[in-house]
Amino acid sequence: MAHIALIALSAVFLLPLVWLLTSSLKTDAQILKFPPEWIPSPLTFENYPKGLAFIPFWRYLFNTTVICAFTVTGTLLSCSLVAYGLSRIRWRGRDALFYIILSTMMLPFQVTMVPVFVMFARLGWVDTFLPLVVPHFFGSAFYIFLMRQFFLTIPYELSEAARIDGCGEWDIYRRIVLPLSKPVLATVGLFSFLGAWNDYLGPLIYLSDEQKYTLSLGLASFSSQYGSYPGMLMAVTTVITVPIIVLFFFAQRTFIQGISLTGIKG
Repeated sequence: MAHIALIALSAVFLLPLVWLLTSSLKTDAQILKFPPEWIPSPLTFENYPKGLAFIPFWRYLFNTTVICAFTVTGTLLSCSLVAYGLSRIRWRGRDALFYIILSTMMLPFQVTMVPVFVMFARLGWVDTFLPLVVPHFFGSAFYIFLMRQFFLTIPYELSEAARIDGCGEWDIYRRIVLPLSKPVLATVGLFSFLGAWNDYLGPLIYLSDEQKYTLSLGLASFSSQYGSYPGMLMAVTTVITVPIIVLFFFAQRTFIQGISLTGIKG
């Protein structure tokens, strides 16, 4: 019975994706037809090459890929180092600092948006990728929390044995903790990648040169200027969505494991 309910719920959530995919294979007249038709007739693939050629898609893809690569790298490096210090090294004030870091999660992005923009404007970083990339090299409270909780599940005896053998903290972090933390690293990497891939507000605030647009910003611009081409819009949206689905499909086991193992130990 539970499986039937889950299948029914999954079907409901899949309906928008199915509609997106089928609409990308329809003509504009079919998409705007009422009542709507789910099955394309006739089936057309012209929306894909036309949509990808209508906008500088490959330029937007390159920009988005660069931002995602630096975002994931910066997030994993900075958050894992901070989480290691808050979980594997005992020092006075460690827990207090951890709670202070967690308290920053109560500040919504809208509160800090203006002062952060002013700071980046004075640095001359507006209309560059730097405001979208550099902050990720200074850690994120939520990801630090996930990694810290996972690191606490790793037995301290491993670190003590490594210290007896002459390993320093850097070697313990690099050779012992990180290899045992693949699930949480994959989880944080996937979260940060999805955040950068789907980010719209950040590029909207900091990017003005169309040649530097990301996929989400380029798609929104295409929708506002050329909304009379719904077929091409659906096709481009499908192409942007597919990598996320494929990535999650291959990483789902590690992703679920990383989520389930964080928060076990406090």
